[in-house]
Amino acid sequence: MSKLTRRISPLLSGTLTHPRTRRLRRGIAEQRRRLLRRPHHIRYFHQVDDPYSHLAAQVLGELLARYDVELEPHLVGAPPDDAAPERGLLEAFARKDAADVAPSYGLEFPTLGDAPEAAALELASRLLAGAVASGSFAEQAPRIGRALWAGDDVGLESLASQTRPPDSETTRAAVEAGGALRQRLGHYLGAMFYYGGEWYWGVDRLWHLERRLQALGVLRDGKPAGAIVPRPDPAGAPPVASGRRLRLEYFPSLRSPYSAIAMRRVLELAERLPVDLIPRPVLPMVMRGLPVPRAKALYILLDTKREAEDAEEPFGRVCDPLGRPVERGFSLYPWARREGRAAELLESFTRAAFAAGIDTGEDAGLRLVVERAGLSWEEARKHVDGDAWREELEQNRLALLEHGLWGVPSFRLVGEGGEPDFCTWGQDRIWRVEQEIRRRLGVLEPSASAP
Repeated sequence: MSKLTRRISPLLSGTLTHPRTRRLRRGIAEQRRRLLRRPHHIRYFHQVDDPYSHLAAQVLGELLARYDVELEPHLVGAPPDDAAPERGLLEAFARKDAADVAPSYGLEFPTLGDAPEAAALELASRLLAGAVASGSFAEQAPRIGRALWAGDDVGLESLASQTRPPDSETTRAAVEAGGALRQRLGHYLGAMFYYGGEWYWGVDRLWHLERRLQALGVLRDGKPAGAIVPRPDPAGAPPVASGRRLRLEYFPSLRSPYSAIAMRRVLELAERLPVDLIPRPVLPMVMRGLPVPRAKALYILLDTKREAEDAEEPFGRVCDPLGRPVERGFSLYPWARREGRAAELLESFTRAAFAAGIDTGEDAGLRLVVERAGLSWEEARKHVDGDAWREELEQNRLALLEHGLWGVPSFRLVGEGGEPDFCTWGQDRIWRVEQEIRRRLGVLEPSASAP
């Protein structure tokens, strides 16, 4: 990025993510809906082989029961290659993660761990296409998904004998049409809700949509105003008194918006619980040769802002640290660790880049980062722009892949006494990390956190 771009980008991103801009977008969408005299209309994009779509399908009936809305389902295929790097790892992690979080969400997902067979996927797709055509998707999709993910071929055949689903060619056409619409509207994933120009991913982001609907007065009379799928929050639980200490490895990046809004919460978690926090930073995905297409980057920016507001984290004025700024920041990391301020340096850098719009590639910006981390700039100047960090970050990347992960922020709670490691990914999984820490220390019932 040029110096001019770095100066302008915080203004642009700050405007794009500002709550006033969101209110304006939503206000325009609502005015248009009223002028056209249309009902509140939600599009839902369902990917048959996506575990998160199966979780989302289980709440569609309740969504319709609580809110005066129309739901239009669409079938879609997998995201394109540039939006799904490390596809094999993504698919395996999604199955594991869905099974891991489902009990806490009051949902179900089998723990078989295997992807469905091709024949079962084709039959399930046909059944889902038939459910879309008959207007019974919200009712039928959970049943179809339950049989598919449980490996219940007999159950799928029984459903097919009752409904006479469309043929494979008709189903493929429906999936292609859904995918084309999803792309035209500006997204790439399954389990996506689209309402009034805004996207919401699965059960993890459904509450953002619900709040918007409630603000519009769409909640039906007598229905509860709480979230259909509330995100658990064990942070308010009593402190843990334990003689044991667990090891928590934390894999962030200096260019990750989600890492930026997770940093403080991860540090606070390590202060509240008896864990030794070991930061293991990695290079940004783009600097590791993994693409981030424009639609994905825009969605992440806007989604991070919503999540940041819920977490009471500053975010929005972004001066992208891609390239030299990231390298300069990481060049100080080995020294900061020796000074006992490694995590503080990472937090200070990401807050400067993603909340304050500071150009971390310039000495003035990097000095602010260093001093706000409680370190000496005069001492830092002796270490900046070195290369000693590169081998360590490459080893962290390899460790991330070894644990079946690739994105950031990711977590590895090291197993003790015969227990396996607990590995997960995402700032929206910090609650699961805390649940698992408490469970392993014996202060949380296993049924509250284990599938």
